[in-house]
Formats: sequence, structure tokens, C-alpha cells
Amino acid sequence: MAGTRFQIRPARDGDRLQLAVLFAAVAEERDGIATEPPVDIEARAMSWTLDGVLVAVADAEIVGSVHVERSRHGFGELGMAVAREWRGRGVGSALLAAAIEWARERGLHKLSLAVFAHNVAAIALYRKFGFIEEGRRVKQYRRANGELWDALDMGLLL
Repeated sequence: MAGTRFQIRPARDGDRLQLAVLFAAVAEERDGIATEPPVDIEARAMSWTLDGVLVAVADAEIVGSVHVERSRHGFGELGMAVAREWRGRGVGSALLAAAIEWARERGLHKLSLAVFAHNVAAIALYRKFGFIEEGRRVKQYRRANGELWDALDMGLLL
């Protein structure tokens, strides 16, 4: 296991492959993000937009990432991924705090996100930072196994 210390920093061009590998690993779990395997890691790495991406790095390995996609309307859509072995160790909190600071520095007035309704840990993290539930999308996501999953829309006014 990697060391227990990590740092948060903006993503760099050289991070693309590690970001794609992390994304593919989280997708492989089939329960935290909308994407399911297989993930074309090379294609994902090449297409990654790095503006608004912050990473958590431990021992030169990316163990988490958060992306704020800025809207021309003044809000940002947030997406986050943390390596399974790093969950519950403060990585998600550090990434979320950094994303909120990043958004405020750029004058955004709100952050929004969608989270699977069964993802209790993520919902608790978002609530800890002041996000509130703004709506529920019933049976929004069709999964590869045919199940239909609900998503919660959450937002934080900055």
C-alpha cells in the first residue's frame, strides 16, 4: 500500500495515463460512477480535459481526482473518483475542499453534481461540505446488467 500521506495539486499533462487508469479501476467496481467497463485507457488518457482537474497524489501515484466542469452560466459540475484503498482516509474530503476553493477563486456561484442514490458514503461526504439534495432522477441510469438506478442531484451555493 502506498504511504499514508498525500498532496492535492492541479493535474498535469503527464498525469493523463494515471488518471485514466484510476477512472477505469473505479468503473470496474460498477457502482460509483456511470461509466462501466471496458474503458479504453489509452483513448481516455488522450481525450482527458485537464482544466479544472485536481489530483490527490501519494508516492507519485494518483489516488484520487476531482473535476469541475465550468459552465458558461457560472456554475460547475463536479465529478470525483478515489481509489478503493484510499477511501475513508481523507482523500475525498481534501479533494472536495480543494475543488470548492478552486471554484470560488474562479468566481463560480454554485457547484452541482449527480450521485447514485445508493452511494451513502459519497452522499455523506457531500452533505458534510454543505451540498443539499435538489432532486431525484428516478431510474435515470440503465446499467449493463439491465438495472435502472436513481440519481440524486445535489448542489452547493458558493
